[in-house]
Amino acid sequence: MKEEEVIGNDLPENDDQELFEHYRLVADPGQSLLRIDKFLSNRIENASRSKIQSAADADCILVNNKPVKSNYRVKPGDVISVVMPHPPREIELIPENIPLNIVYEDDFLIIVNKTPEMVVHPAYGHYTGTLVNALMYHLKDNPLFNTGEMRPGLVHRIDKNTSGLLVIAKTEQALNKLAKQFFEKTSERTYNALVWGSFTEKEGTITGNIGRNIRNRKIMQVLPDDTQGKHAVTHYKVLEELGYVTLVECKLETGRTHQIRVHFQHIGHPLFNDNEYGGDQILKGTTFTKYKQFVKNCFDILPRQALHAKTLGFKHPATGKFMQFDSELPSDMVQVIEKWRRYISGREI
Repeated sequence: MKEEEVIGNDLPENDDQELFEHYRLVADPGQSLLRIDKFLSNRIENASRSKIQSAADADCILVNNKPVKSNYRVKPGDVISVVMPHPPREIELIPENIPLNIVYEDDFLIIVNKTPEMVVHPAYGHYTGTLVNALMYHLKDNPLFNTGEMRPGLVHRIDKNTSGLLVIAKTEQALNKLAKQFFEKTSERTYNALVWGSFTEKEGTITGNIGRNIRNRKIMQVLPDDTQGKHAVTHYKVLEELGYVTLVECKLETGRTHQIRVHFQHIGHPLFNDNEYGGDQILKGTTFTKYKQFVKNCFDILPRQALHAKTLGFKHPATGKFMQFDSELPSDMVQVIEKWRRYISGREI
């Protein structure tokens, strides 16, 4: 039924495609005229007619490449394409009073600047203390956050040890409209990353299909065969050269699991202190003991990959107005960048 197989829950978090499903159905030649909401609710598991109607209202249901409303009557041979948020999962979620850094909020959405160490949504080993648990408390009177779903309102996410901006929908219609933008790649996101090494070119594009690592399913890799994995494109430009490391801005054309981390490892520039992709080793620099201690001190200040989701842009689901948000680098990244600046200037380490 699905045009594209959905990634399983055992993968690391981050791939935006995991948050919604893309279905493609073709009506049988003998199909009788039937409302599309009823047609789809009979064919998509765990999809109620109300959810399908909400998806139709957000133009997330196409028939023969044209948006239709929920009262459209399916005809023989119709090609139906649907983008819908994932169905509910069987797990009890507990609202928790966890502080959130809320950048913006209105009746339709909320923008959060996520701290490092916070998992976005409950999964194996992380059933409490997540962003979703915090949102369920903050939005306890919101019907969308009382459904028992694992990912209420989520249209994209970032890794546990990555900081930065996330948008969360507060209504079913906002969720569908935002999900459509992320699925169709019309949203805009930039990240700042501190990576090992220097670059000969000030700007570049990394392209490479991403899939599960052959030896370790918890991490990803760029696959040599472009018929495998998922197409991924990352654009980058150098913001600041800091001797043996470089601060870069990354713009995502796709949203794959660990995309930035995997792509920069692939071109020989792992993210600084990324323990899953080799960046937690001293990859560039001198053999002097003083230098090794300097890098260790940086690792202690920044005990995670140096990656921050800095900007986020999308059309507001209600007004249609394009909204752009920016965030400051977190203190751990700022401190380490300052240390590298002092190091290359020849002053105190």
